[in-house]
Order: sequence, then structure tokens, then C-alpha cells
Amino acid sequence: MSSNDWIDKWEKKNIGFHEKNIHVLLSEFVEEMVNKRAQIRIFFPLCGKAVDMKWLADMGHSIVGVDVSEIGLKEFFEEQNISYVEETLPQIPGAKVFKSTSGNISLYCCNIYDLSSSIIGKFSGIWDRGAMVAINPQERERYAKLILTLMENDCRYLLVTCAYNPKLFRGPPFYVSDATRESLLGPTCNVTFLKTIDSFTDTQKNWGLDYYEDNIYLVTFKSSS
Repeated sequence: MSSNDWIDKWEKKNIGFHEKNIHVLLSEFVEEMVNKRAQIRIFFPLCGKAVDMKWLADMGHSIVGVDVSEIGLKEFFEEQNISYVEETLPQIPGAKVFKSTSGNISLYCCNIYDLSSSIIGKFSGIWDRGAMVAINPQERERYAKLILTLMENDCRYLLVTCAYNPKLFRGPPFYVSDATRESLLGPTCNVTFLKTIDSFTDTQKNWGLDYYEDNIYLVTFKSSS
């Protein structure tokens, strides 16, 4: 999908990908990411208005998210009753950042590829649910390279991908094969499989699929494992 396609989904409220509750896999494996550390910085790529951001912020962590549509970012603060300020971002023409007045949540409205560690810093945790699988397949290498540059040496990155028969559905969300995941992350990272859950619903049935699973992995730099 293009940035305009993503913005269009938010404008038309076509946001079936948004989950109103804490993601079941994050709830189960949050400690794999946090790893008994306090007040870590956690990155949410293509964050939308994910309620998981407030959940982790309430634990004392600092949250940074990015999305190309400001609709979802503003709705996050409004729906979670969090006061915020809006600022321009001099480093990126046309970009904005929405910051909670408490200072622990910063959501950037721009193309994710316009960000860098010099702008948003590096992170000790990443929650990637619905980001890698939403990126156009031809951009995956670019996306993975960016994510790797945003990881601190001790970063613990939770990655959720989906499994289905790609012959029956083209996406998005896009199917990410084991070989693709390994080629993107394997050279520098250990990728540890944690769990598969059955996520098949009428939505996926209407896509023409007969099964749909979510897989979660823990990604860490090889030098830090």
C-alpha cells in the first residue's frame, strides 16, 4: 500500500486492522520485550491508535510511534483521554509530532522512512504488529534496515507476522515467509519463535482463505544474546 492508500483507509474509517484491546500476544509476551527493565524506550512502527501504547506507557516506559495519518494519532490521544501538544518537525518538511503533556508518549506523523536514529533515537524495545506485514514486499529490505538502525544493542524486538496460503490472497496484510524473515534479520539477529495462534475469523474467510495464523518472534542482536 502507498502512503495515500493508508491515509485513505483512516479517512474512510476502513480500519479493521485496529484492535480495541491489548493484543493477546503482547499481553502474553511483554516480559520477553521488557526483560525486567524499567522505563525503557519502546518503538511502535505504523502505530495508528494502538491501545497497547498507553498500556506500556502506564507501566512507566517511554513510547515513540510513527504513522503517516494524523487521524489515528489524534484519535489515540483523544480516546485515551491523554492531553497532548502538536509540534512541527524541522528536520522533516511537513512532518508533525504529537506529544503527551506528561512527556512519555511521542507520535510522529510522517513517512516512516523519513525517520532516523538522529531524529528519534534508538530503542530497547520494539512492538511490530501490523507493520512489517503492511509494508509493500518490495520495500521490506528498506524497512528492515531502518528498524535495525533504531535498535539499541540490548533491544528486544517482538515481531508478529501472519501465515496463510498466499496463492489465495495477495494481502495486505502480506505473507512473510520464513526464508524472507531470515534473509532480512538473520544475518545480524537471532530470531526466536515464541508462539503461533489461530486468528482465523469471518474477515479472513471473506478474503478467500481457509486458515490464518499469527506468529510471534523475539528478535535480538547476535552480539547481545
